[in-house]
Amino acid sequence: MTLARITITIPPELLDAADRKARELARSRSWVVADALSSYLAMRVERAPQVSEATVRYSPGLGSSREAQLEADLELSAEERVAIAEQTLLISALRGRRPRRDQVIAFDRYEDFLDWKEREALDP
Repeated sequence: MTLARITITIPPELLDAADRKARELARSRSWVVADALSSYLAMRVERAPQVSEATVRYSPGLGSSREAQLEADLELSAEERVAIAEQTLLISALRGRRPRRDQVIAFDRYEDFLDWKEREALDP
């Protein structure tokens, strides 16, 4: 079976409880966490309400807020609509130039880090 490595953040008391349970069952911490997650997901599926197409109701047409926006837009002249569209395009282009946010990146192997560093050097 193929396994995936993940990183999670949990309160220390929850980690202690997981470690105690792992010792009690003579299992690894990963096994205890995976078993707990499997149990939780199975429980959520059992509790999930059954939704069918008959219970979902769709209303045709636009919602009231979208209809009001459409009516307001139609009151504008063609030139005004084009000017607003150009302003929106300019704003969206400026937003795309924001500096990158700080991020946390983890690597399983040092070689993965070196590959990432090389790709970052190629990406302006």
